[in-house]
This record gives sequence, structure tokens and C-alpha cells, in this order.
Amino acid sequence: MNSPIIQLLVLAGIALFLILRLRGVLGTREGFERPPVQADQHKRVKGPEFEVIEGGPDRDITDHVAEDSDAAKALAEMKRVDPSFNVSEFLQGARGAYEMILMAFEKGDLASVTPFISEDVYEALESVVDDRINKGLTVEATFVGISDLGLKDAEFDSTSKEAELTVRFTGELTYQVRDNAGDIVEGNANEIKRQKDVWTFARVMGTDDPNWRLVATGE
Repeated sequence: MNSPIIQLLVLAGIALFLILRLRGVLGTREGFERPPVQADQHKRVKGPEFEVIEGGPDRDITDHVAEDSDAAKALAEMKRVDPSFNVSEFLQGARGAYEMILMAFEKGDLASVTPFISEDVYEALESVVDDRINKGLTVEATFVGISDLGLKDAEFDSTSKEAELTVRFTGELTYQVRDNAGDIVEGNANEIKRQKDVWTFARVMGTDDPNWRLVATGE
């Protein structure tokens, strides 16, 4: 065998031996391997830091009265004494109470709303109902809705824990009055009457009785 061929076979054998040794030491790579991550890439990237401000204005109060007003201070004190009290929820309840009490008065059925009105208010409304009956008048009324409602004032007695909230209403209803003969003497069932009222509701905060009572009426 020629010497160059022998030398070539020897070199090929050496190369094969080196390849096998390298495979045993390094192993093989298969599939995708992520590139090495730089040391500074392991650091957590922080987002913008925000300062949390506590003790801001109570929107449930400032949505209804001026922030620094006496009414706002009274409402805040009511919430301190009774944490479950919510101004917006109260006004929703006042909306329903207005319709219920107003229609009971128009229909002469005050007994149905006795738990929700004070004794003084009951007597004042009863006198009007009795006067209508004595004159032989009958009221026909249908409640349409409330076009305006808002908190006008708030007062709180820290000693008695009694709260008073004054609410303005603009009620809409159809209204007519008939006499004994059935003739219409006032109003028109086909026209909407707008009626403005200012009512004051009261309740002792922090007690088990959740009912607010109507204690005063006005315009």
C-alpha cells in the first residue's frame, strides 16, 4: 500500500477518534436553545410608582352638598355614628317615600303611612283630609314621577344623635277634584301638575330602627 494512502487513513482515524471524544464530553444540541441572558437582564424592571393619597373627600357627601359646608360636616358625623348610612341610598328611599306619602294624602289613606310620618305631620295632613270629606270633595290623582330631587340641608345633634335631612322635590301628577255631584271643581286629569315640596326627614342614628320619618313639610 502506498505511503500517502496509509498516512491518509491514519489521519482519518485520528480525526474520528477526536470527534467521538468531543461528543462524549460536550453532548449534542437538539432543537431551539435560548441565547444566554445577560446578568443585568435578570434585574426586575420597576414600573412607575404612584403615591396613594388617603383621607380624600367622600364623594357620597360632596356629590350632594358643598365639601366644606355645615351640611357636609353633619353628614360626615352621621356616617361616623352609623357607618351603614349612605346619602345616595337615603335619597333613593326618600324618592319612594315621597310618592307613597303624597299619594296616601291625596287618597285620604293616611293610616297606611303612619309609621313614616311624625305625629305633628300626621295631624296637619289629617286636618286637610277631614276638611275635604266635610265638603264632600273627592280627589282623583295619579303619580307620574319626580322631575327634580336633591338634598337641601343636613343637621345633626351630637347629643341626641338625631339627624335631619331636608330634601327638595318636584313631583308630577295628574290631579282633579270632584264634588258630591261628580262635577270637576279643580284640576284636569289630562294635564300634568308640577308640585314643589320641601320635606324634612329625621332619624336617631345608630339605633335598630332604620326608618326615617317625615317631620316637616314646606314649599
